[in-house]
Parts: sequence; structure tokens; C-alpha cells
Amino acid sequence: MDRSEEDEFRAFVVARMERWRRAAYLMCHDWHLADDLVSTVVGRLYRHWRRVAAADNPDAYAQRVLTTAWIDERRRPWRREHPAEALPERGWTPPDRVGDQEQLVRLLAQLGRRQRAVVVLRFYFDRSVEETAELLGISTGTVKSQSARALEMLRALSYEVEAPR
Repeated sequence: MDRSEEDEFRAFVVARMERWRRAAYLMCHDWHLADDLVSTVVGRLYRHWRRVAAADNPDAYAQRVLTTAWIDERRRPWRREHPAEALPERGWTPPDRVGDQEQLVRLLAQLGRRQRAVVVLRFYFDRSVEETAELLGISTGTVKSQSARALEMLRALSYEVEAPR
């Protein structure tokens, strides 16, 4: 579609959009579904704009597309959402942030000072190995080894905390 056809299409749609929406609502009695139907109509008209523009009565063509979209929607009720009386159970509950923070503080307290500093700088403040080494005045190799040992210890400690008693 060239620029002039696209401009012609836009003008056609803008001039009729509200009328299509009201007509769709009168058919389905649901503003959300009416908006969906109008969106379907606009897409179909855009795809076949040359045919629509060449039609004897483009308004009748568009109305037929709208009516057909409504009938198709009625034939496929499984495609629509249906309100329920009761909401389903939530499958996921948000984590207890306070409890997580307290557990993290307890776990970090069990690390040595250097390991704790490395873990906090590397993983909480998202510092690179090089930045962490510079901030702590140690080598990058020490940062890597302290990180590995600290994470290993935190994993082991967290399994102990999570294990049922």
C-alpha cells in the first residue's frame, strides 16, 4: 500500500471508528468485545484495502466485515474470557522479603569478614572482580577464591536453614 492509499485508509477508519464501535456494542453488549471486534475489522479492511476502496459501497463492505466478525466470535465462544464467580487460588505467593533479609543477614554473619565483604561488594553492589580487589586492597585471585568459598559456605548454610527439623 502506498502513502496515498494509507492516508485514504486512515481517513476512512477515523471517520467511522466510533460508529463501528457503537454498532459492535449493540450486537454484543460488551464494550471490551466491541473494541476487539472493531480491531478485527480494521485489520481485515487494511489487508484488503484495495478491494474495499474499489467496492461500490465501502461502508456496507465494512459493516458486513463487522457483522461477520461478530458472528464468527459467537461461533467460537471458547476464544473469549468468561467471568467467574470466585477467583481461582493463587498458585504463587510473593516471597516474605523481611524474612529473606533476616535470613540473609544471619547467613552473612557466619562468613569471615573478608568473605562477607567480597560477597557484599560482588553480588549486592554488583562490583566486578577488579573493582572489588581494588576496593579491598587484595588481588583479583583472592577475590575469586574468597567468592567461591563464601558462596559454597552460604549454599551449605542455606540448606541447613531450609532443611525440615
